[in-house]
Amino acid sequence: MSEAYATYRFVPPNAPRSTLAWNVYGKGVDSVGRDGKPEWVDVPAPSKDQILVRVDAVGLCFSDVKLIRLGGEHPKLYGRDLATEPTRLGHETAVTVVAVGSELAGRFHPGQRLAIQPDIYSGGRSTAYGYTIPGGLIGYHSLGPEVLAADDGAYVIEVDERLGYAETALTEPWACVEAAYTQRRRLVPLPGGRAWVIGRQDDHRSYRFDRTLADTREVVVSGLRDDLVTALRSSAPKAAISVVDEALVRGPFDDIIMLGPGSAALVSRASDALAFRGLLNLVGDEPLDGAVDIDIGRIHYHYTAYVGTRGSNVSASYGEARNRAELRSGGVALFVGAAGPMGQMHLERALKKPNGPATLIGVDLDRERLTTAKKHLDPIATALGKRLVMTTVSSEEELAMLVARETNGRGADDVVVTAPTAAAVIQAARVMAGDAMLVLFAGLPVGTRAALDLSRVFLHGAQYTGTSGSRIADQDLVVRKTLAGELSPARAVAAVGGIEAAADGLRSLVEGRFAGKIVIFPQLRGLPLTAIEDLAASDPELGAALGPGGTWTSDAEAVLFAKHLEPAAIASA
Repeated sequence: MSEAYATYRFVPPNAPRSTLAWNVYGKGVDSVGRDGKPEWVDVPAPSKDQILVRVDAVGLCFSDVKLIRLGGEHPKLYGRDLATEPTRLGHETAVTVVAVGSELAGRFHPGQRLAIQPDIYSGGRSTAYGYTIPGGLIGYHSLGPEVLAADDGAYVIEVDERLGYAETALTEPWACVEAAYTQRRRLVPLPGGRAWVIGRQDDHRSYRFDRTLADTREVVVSGLRDDLVTALRSSAPKAAISVVDEALVRGPFDDIIMLGPGSAALVSRASDALAFRGLLNLVGDEPLDGAVDIDIGRIHYHYTAYVGTRGSNVSASYGEARNRAELRSGGVALFVGAAGPMGQMHLERALKKPNGPATLIGVDLDRERLTTAKKHLDPIATALGKRLVMTTVSSEEELAMLVARETNGRGADDVVVTAPTAAAVIQAARVMAGDAMLVLFAGLPVGTRAALDLSRVFLHGAQYTGTSGSRIADQDLVVRKTLAGELSPARAVAAVGGIEAAADGLRSLVEGRFAGKIVIFPQLRGLPLTAIEDLAASDPELGAALGPGGTWTSDAEAVLFAKHLEPAAIASA
């Protein structure tokens, strides 16, 4: 480790009077910064409830592109006029504490290294860092109660010198990957909630409600036989129950129960009546009359859930025992969009997961990016004895043939979609096994619709899941797994740049120029956006410091900092 890098890393400097920042003033990459360049802004001393941090690394994310495209119309900006109240990108951020306000002196100290958890809630409202709260594409900035005293306390995770800066920043996207396999859906009826129970007069089967809706506040009933209405009244004594013609029912509902569903169109209408985190329970023995048109963006962002069961016991649909969130042990898992940064993270996690899938299939449209991804992932698969198939597919028929060959015609046990198109979701869902799990990871916006086979939910126990963002516990778990050698966040780095390279990095995200993550080091000056392999080719010392397969390491980071660190960053250390 160079002396300059060691000094910079372990002895934080006094903050300069000004620093470079990439503020966002509207829609489009041209609205990031001033005339295509970062601008100089003042660095104030922290107030009593703030800490001043030096930003060491920022990972760029495709979610940044969404904000650039939408500007103030982005859901997390709440109609903000960015021309007068700009924000700043950079939610995958590693920082070092430089100065501490008097009220926080017992909790933070200069030199302390932190990863920021950006999925912040304040008063139950999303106030995400890098969106609502200006993020990390800046040299220095203050963090106050908006980050350090929000709903879950301080949205930061302490790290130590064992993690590099890029590695620390990338614990955030890795946390999102971990969160995709945690149970984020609500899987039992909501106490005090509003429910809709839908039946059919021509359905002569009996149904058991038990205590399913015992704590429900209101139940709207439509199409239900009189004897079932009577049974429901007995099982939901706290609820105000009203019988309403189906055409007159209005949502939203926390819980919807459909008995003997037959009409895909009615299921579609019911799904649109779900509230945020709403739960739709399908109970029946016969398949629906077709695929169901649903808002798949709501599965991802609103955590709407679909559960079901055969037979007559309504309560049998609920709970985590029936509704899994983790990849099937020994199964076959398909990853659609596998060559992108997040696709590679999902694959690496699945490969390294104890008792994880035995066969992993990664498909992508970009042959060049897939080749790069395969180079990074093949050594892991070989070392762990997993079968890894990485290939491009040009059609839905080709995908179906590939999955049929690898599963002996059964279908994939798990399908993870990181490609952000409804078509990719529909095609992937068609190659699922009957009891498979579909994970919607790509951030398809609310309002994106797709026709999915929901019959398999109640006939076979299939799962349709999706998550957005992560929690502090998810990121803390990633830090612990990284220190234990179970994960390698730095492997995802494909290109790096100094502070001036951020706009080029954002453009490269739009173009899909790199197969992995782009990391900006705000303290480095004069370093253009550069692929890791190009750095290695031009700098033998840095190339020798890379890991197996040419992957990023803390040693490579030390070489880079020794050659590009802005002198002012260490002058006062």
